[in-house]
Amino acid sequence: MALTRRAALFGAGAAVGVLGSRWMGPQNPSLDGVKVIMPAGEAKTLNDASLLSETPVFRHTVIQGAPDLAPSTWLFDALRKELAEAASENRPVNLSAARHSMGGQSIPRDGHAITLDMPAIFDVDSDTGTYRALAGTRWHQVIAALDPLGLSPKVMQSNADFGVASTFSVNAHGWPMPFGPMGSTVRSVQMMLADGSLITASRSENADLFGAAMGGYGLIGLITELEVEAVPNQLLEPTFQTMPASDFAAAFVKTADGSVPMAYGRLNIDREGFFDDAMLVTYRPIAGDIPPAAGSGFLSKASRAIFRAQPGNEWVKRRRWGIETGIGAWLAGASSRSSLMNEPVITLDDRDPTRTDILHEYFVSPDRFGDFVAAAKAIIPGSYQELLNITLRWVAEDPVSMLSYAPSGPRIASVLLFSQEMTARAEADMERMTRQMIDAVLAIGGSYYLPYRPHATVDQFRRCYGGAEEFAALKRRVDPGLRLRNALWDNYLAKV
Repeated sequence: MALTRRAALFGAGAAVGVLGSRWMGPQNPSLDGVKVIMPAGEAKTLNDASLLSETPVFRHTVIQGAPDLAPSTWLFDALRKELAEAASENRPVNLSAARHSMGGQSIPRDGHAITLDMPAIFDVDSDTGTYRALAGTRWHQVIAALDPLGLSPKVMQSNADFGVASTFSVNAHGWPMPFGPMGSTVRSVQMMLADGSLITASRSENADLFGAAMGGYGLIGLITELEVEAVPNQLLEPTFQTMPASDFAAAFVKTADGSVPMAYGRLNIDREGFFDDAMLVTYRPIAGDIPPAAGSGFLSKASRAIFRAQPGNEWVKRRRWGIETGIGAWLAGASSRSSLMNEPVITLDDRDPTRTDILHEYFVSPDRFGDFVAAAKAIIPGSYQELLNITLRWVAEDPVSMLSYAPSGPRIASVLLFSQEMTARAEADMERMTRQMIDAVLAIGGSYYLPYRPHATVDQFRRCYGGAEEFAALKRRVDPGLRLRNALWDNYLAKV
């Protein structure tokens, strides 16, 4: 079996991916400010960031609001039209922005795939430190709107290309400290249910729907607007500390007292010293003028050649660790909080058509991090995969999301980026390794993240996500026709 050529792009710190395909077809005339782009021809498929999940769809509609058009009934009418047409033929519907999944989770098989690409229309309340954003708004638009007001997203994904509502829908986290996932900073959401009714959900209003929509992958409702918390922007200076990996968890816990606005960790990945050494990077406030938010810095761009030379080259992996802990740390300077998060996913893009980037993510309590390291050392080096990077982040307890990966106590999130050969052999090996890693993490009370390759078994899914049955029951109650469906539902939730 030959696997499709990869065209989508990933960076080392990315938490999730972007859509790897684009429709080439005629544009319909504007409908009250909404541009609807339809596919042409007979072959109608969508793929994901890995380009390993080509899926047939009935139609892909991209809704683009005019820059000077405030959201009102035009968006609701467009969504209701899609829902009604899909219902008439019993087809599924799914709404996305940057399309996060790496396993086709957001693609409705043989259904209506809707992508929102909305203008940056915001309502910022500096007094309460909140802002309202349309679904489809990207994080770089949020940063551009908040930055002149001295504000910054409280939590966002590690890359700025992705959609705000999509981040909520996949329950993604970032590396600001000491918070939980981005959904923990959302005050309320407005969403359209499968029957076309519009509701508001929050922790006090329709709380069950709010908890299900947070990390619900668009299966509960089509999110149209969110109220989200912001924080003051800051000028931050980094400190780099190296240590044995066995000491990392204790050091990381100390940074979670609220005094450190941003922090992350790394582990050495060369096979000779695999996961033996760690680096903790902390950012603390300093006095000084805060420059306007910028994008990728020189070090991020300059590191691409070294980063992409790692597959099959242990010497390069050792040199990269030496650079990161040596001259890279020495050259790093102060940045604004917003600039640190305003990183596009393309910075460390992969230009090799024979390989694809695949992410894993595991969450374990700090006191079991040593067990996670031991399990990874026992499993990953024996695989056929090339590990390019591991980033360690702090995630506070998340008791709200029905599909929470941190339901009891804080977790250390380990984000692993692999370079996978585009062959059937490599795909089979990745599936085997993934299941071994999930079993090992579940055995120590940890969890795995859902937006990546669907290699987990249904049994592993059930064991990891204890709220799955409650979620599926609620889903069937508010959407009895199962109109809002995608690959996550088809592969897992429909079977619990």
